[in-house]
Amino acid sequence: MNLRVKLFTAFVTLIIVPLCVLGVVTFMVTSHSIETKYSRQTEYSLKAISYSINSVLKQMDNVTDNGIATSVFHMALIAKDPTKQDLNDAEQLNLNNSQRNFRSLLYNHPAISYAYLYNLQGSGPSSTVSIFTKEDFNTLSFEEFKAHPLYQEVMALNGVPKWLGPHEYPEITGSDPVFTQIRLIKELSYFKNIGILVTQIKNWDIELIFRNLSLNRDMQSTDFMLVNDKGLILYDPNKVLDGQPIQSVMKRDVKFGGDFQSFKTAFNGEKSIVSIYHMKEYNWSLVSVTSWSSLSQETLVFAKWFIGITLVCLLAAVTFNMVFMNRITGSIAVIVRFMRKVEGGDFNVQVHHRGKDELHILAKGFNDLVERVNGLFQQIQKEQKQKAKAELRVLQAQIKPHFLFNTLESINVLAVQNEGEKVSEMVHRLGNILRISIQDNEEITLGQEIEHLQSYLEIQKFRFQDLFEYEIDIPPELRSRSVLKLTLQPLVENCIQHGFEGIGYKGMIYVSCWKERGRLVLQVQDNGIGISPRQLAVFEYMKSDGGEPPEAKDMQVNHERRGLGVRSVADRIRIHYGDVYGLFICSSGTTGTIIQCIIPDNEWRDMDDSERAAG
Repeated sequence: MNLRVKLFTAFVTLIIVPLCVLGVVTFMVTSHSIETKYSRQTEYSLKAISYSINSVLKQMDNVTDNGIATSVFHMALIAKDPTKQDLNDAEQLNLNNSQRNFRSLLYNHPAISYAYLYNLQGSGPSSTVSIFTKEDFNTLSFEEFKAHPLYQEVMALNGVPKWLGPHEYPEITGSDPVFTQIRLIKELSYFKNIGILVTQIKNWDIELIFRNLSLNRDMQSTDFMLVNDKGLILYDPNKVLDGQPIQSVMKRDVKFGGDFQSFKTAFNGEKSIVSIYHMKEYNWSLVSVTSWSSLSQETLVFAKWFIGITLVCLLAAVTFNMVFMNRITGSIAVIVRFMRKVEGGDFNVQVHHRGKDELHILAKGFNDLVERVNGLFQQIQKEQKQKAKAELRVLQAQIKPHFLFNTLESINVLAVQNEGEKVSEMVHRLGNILRISIQDNEEITLGQEIEHLQSYLEIQKFRFQDLFEYEIDIPPELRSRSVLKLTLQPLVENCIQHGFEGIGYKGMIYVSCWKERGRLVLQVQDNGIGISPRQLAVFEYMKSDGGEPPEAKDMQVNHERRGLGVRSVADRIRIHYGDVYGLFICSSGTTGTIIQCIIPDNEWRDMDDSERAAG
């Protein structure tokens, strides 16, 4: 993962993501807080509505209590003709003052819609005594009422009023939206049950209570309704859900009759907060339904602002990443790319950067460092080349006296023997050797190296007559290849002086050359006595400049051979061509020694890649 991606990921992870999490948590906490506070407020509102409704019903309870106390209902039940007790036709002269006042109050009460009595002592038509008439309403007969479960409940209340809401018992109250009071009437002298009063009041006062709530602007999105414990909607101020079960419009199952409860659910297809307050004196509950969207308007505004701010921050992050971060990471990427070039050995790179900030300082520091490293590297290369040349000059200077010593010794012997012709030839051969040896060029052609080798071998044959024969097999096309001068002569010298020492047969030296995968292989093979394993350990030591192994220290090594022979050739090849080139020695006491000299082919080095592949 590059730096640009890391920085952008860090910005998103450390800023955008926490901001989103904070926004979501704040939104949830705010929503919960709104729901909790609204539930408390709604509880107080429903309690106030309950008190108002209770006051209306208690007022009617007081009215009927007054009627019982003045024996108005008792007199209506014991009249000669109870069926003619309608207040519209009653003879006011037969009543005392308190009875007349109560009947006037009852008659003039604006909320009373209908009232009648069930005579517990009567039967047939005389069992129902009408106080207020009502058109298009047939009263349930007393026999049917006695069979109704409500009759036993009223009797068990023993005079305490029982209130029925609209639509609860339409067979008793009819289909009008009225509230009905049913209570047992007693004769006050003996507390004898004499009748059952049924009084219906209009819902004007209750409707006025809900209308006053709807006029409040804060309650415009809130609907109130009255529901019984069975879930039947008794009263809906909007006249929409009257008489319907509340479960038909609310997805959540609710158990009525308990304590105050408030929850969020779908009501009539809209997400709402539903609050329920149970009226303890009645089997009813007040229900408020508030649209959640109206309550969460401020929260939604906050959410919109938060989303907008988050998007702006994200856009700013992307812009910052594309403009400023690209500049920073791009400059760093360029420096990293140039550093990799430096790792590959290219010390001529320079980072171009504008500005006065830290990136400019970093680029300038990188350039200065590369220049210093390049200068040090060139200085080291120069010193190494000078050191290698010095080592080669020392080796070559040591080789020249070695050749001269051996050759002059042979010429001296021939001169003593008065072999003038042979001396002349020896001097000619020595001249060829010296002409090549004193050249300033480190490399000569393989043909010149062979000419030098032949002069040397001929001189040695004068010295060691009948000791050995030689054969040189070099293809003509390879004679133009470049080799280090004095490469083959020390190897052949090693064969003559050490390989043929003490042999009882004629030695043979075979010199050959071939090319293989971009390399020249020069091979010197003899049939001498070979090299022992302990002596091969010394050649293993020649591979490095480290300390000698214990086996080499204990050997009496010919220092001239070690310094000027095979070791000299191996060191010169390694210094001049590199550590991947050098000598490979294979030797046995029965088959002789094979020394291969591996050097690069200059023709191969001059080819391009396609020519090398074809080769």
